[in-house]
Amino acid sequence: MNTQLRDALVRSGLTAEDLASACSVDPKTVGRWLSGRVPHRRHRWTVACRLGTEEANLWPQRAGDNSLGPELVAAYPNRASVPRELWLSLLLDATRQIDVLVFSGTFFAQTNPSIARMLRERAQDGVRVRLCFGDPDGQAIALRGQEEGIGDSLAGKVRASLTYYRELVGVPGCDVRLHDTTLYNSLFRYDDHLLVNPHIWGQPASANPLMQIERSGEEGWFGGYEASFTAVWSTAQPWTPERQEQHFRGQD
Repeated sequence: MNTQLRDALVRSGLTAEDLASACSVDPKTVGRWLSGRVPHRRHRWTVACRLGTEEANLWPQRAGDNSLGPELVAAYPNRASVPRELWLSLLLDATRQIDVLVFSGTFFAQTNPSIARMLRERAQDGVRVRLCFGDPDGQAIALRGQEEGIGDSLAGKVRASLTYYRELVGVPGCDVRLHDTTLYNSLFRYDDHLLVNPHIWGQPASANPLMQIERSGEEGWFGGYEASFTAVWSTAQPWTPERQEQHFRGQD
């Protein structure tokens, strides 16, 4: 709970709906801010002005963190430390673009069995959804499996993960592709917010740190990772479930 924001809202006599209107967001988004979610920079400024206070009074954890750079919002020791609410709120708040770049991304669906439905609904609301998984028959997956010491198990994890997204194939605004590229990071982009999960050699992505980044301009960290996604996406091939399954059965 952001008690500073809640108290300032009460003192001002305004409602969550008033702030939502001022920021042109859904009232549920303001509810997430009150629950502890840190708003985008432009919304923080608008809220502070509307409540007649300083931004640092509402989000003191953001004050004095310039040494980390203007784009770094938070850092977590491992992916499991990221609150589930953060994943959900970023997805629900996205209005333009959702991009995911992973090898298997198994956790993405297992921690949220409704992920495919939610992504489909976001696409129906006009959000562009692009999901890019590792090709289970590619060299990059085989090499990563060897490095993690799990052999062919990673390819199996990719195939299992893909089954969650079958219903997205052919949905307008949704694209699922397979890449055969060495990944240095798993990327999860929601409009101007980005979760970056670095890959440490020999360790599963879940055991590696995760950074939450917020766009502050065209240059910087966000722009670099955005270009990285675009480069991999441009070489990835559309996922065809039927052909993938026939190929897999042919190996049994």
